Amino acid sequence: MPCTWITSDLQLRLILTLFLVAECLSAEMEGPKTSNNSTQQMDNGNHSSVSTTSSTERKQNTGTLYAEVKTSPSVLVDTKAVLTCPPVQWPSVLVTWEIVLRDKPPCFRAYRRDTNQTTEGNCTDKRITWASGPDENPTLQIDPVAITHDGNYTCQIATSDGNFQHEYHLQVLVPPKVTLTQTEKGTAVCKAAAGKPAAQISWTPEGDCVTEQEPYWGDGTGTVQSTCRWEGRHVLNVSCSVSHLTGNKSLSIELSQGAEIPAHLKILYIIAPIFIILIIVGSIWLLKISGCRKCKLKKTEHTPVVEEDEMEPYASYTEKNNPLYDITNRAKMSQVLQSEADGMNLHTVYVPRV
Repeated sequence: MPCTWITSDLQLRLILTLFLVAECLSAEMEGPKTSNNSTQQMDNGNHSSVSTTSSTERKQNTGTLYAEVKTSPSVLVDTKAVLTCPPVQWPSVLVTWEIVLRDKPPCFRAYRRDTNQTTEGNCTDKRITWASGPDENPTLQIDPVAITHDGNYTCQIATSDGNFQHEYHLQVLVPPKVTLTQTEKGTAVCKAAAGKPAAQISWTPEGDCVTEQEPYWGDGTGTVQSTCRWEGRHVLNVSCSVSHLTGNKSLSIELSQGAEIPAHLKILYIIAPIFIILIIVGSIWLLKISGCRKCKLKKTEHTPVVEEDEMEPYASYTEKNNPLYDITNRAKMSQVLQSEADGMNLHTVYVPRV
């Protein structure tokens, strides 16, 4: 009986020792396996936030380091943006940039130091590149920045002592186009178009203003319009101030004095010039007509009259020297005078010659 008890005790101790040795070996091998799994996921381009979280938990349980930083920088459109990875004191094994943009599939850029190999997947934007050689500096640059570069940029560095991550939520700023105009109704309209984000508008002096904002476009830009009037107040100059993250801008305008022009005055202002033009054209036309008439009269006066003696010398000589023609002419003359006298109710008394 004692031997049997001793034998069973030794067997139990042996089994317990083997179990502890196996657990120690599994704990030592867990760290390299985790890093190898993450490396394989980077190579295939299928890493996700879920796998990263699970690996982080395992590393924390085994005592490895992990650091994560999140920032939300803003950059002006058409400029250059530089995104850096977290500073690491230990030599890195793998550097990966994950880029998630709006309405585009995720893309990644990776660099393995042990093989000096650079890989990428689904990255078609040529403006997003390494700032220099990834073996020297794994910084990412965007040059120039476009409005489509809004999104998340995450740098992950895997080392023998742990993983380090820096996530950027990049916001692209677009300055609005500001205009200030006056309408026929005597109101002023200030407009800040296609700004990202939408701008804010204020007036000096304050008046009866209505501000409207149009719906955002697909690219995230917005337009704001403010209409203001100063009815019943003697306001000559007004200023429109536009506040935006890219900078503030102010425009001024001089308002036309007086109230709105009545409709009948507007018609008069349109007809008056036309009436004046018609008077000028008519005067010129009359002057031309009168000038032509005078010219015709002068030409008629200067036209030589050809006497009958010159045209028909023989007939004239016959009439003057022929007594028959003389009697005929006198008879015709007496008939003309008689008809005129009858028309005037006068009677001519002929006195015969003695």
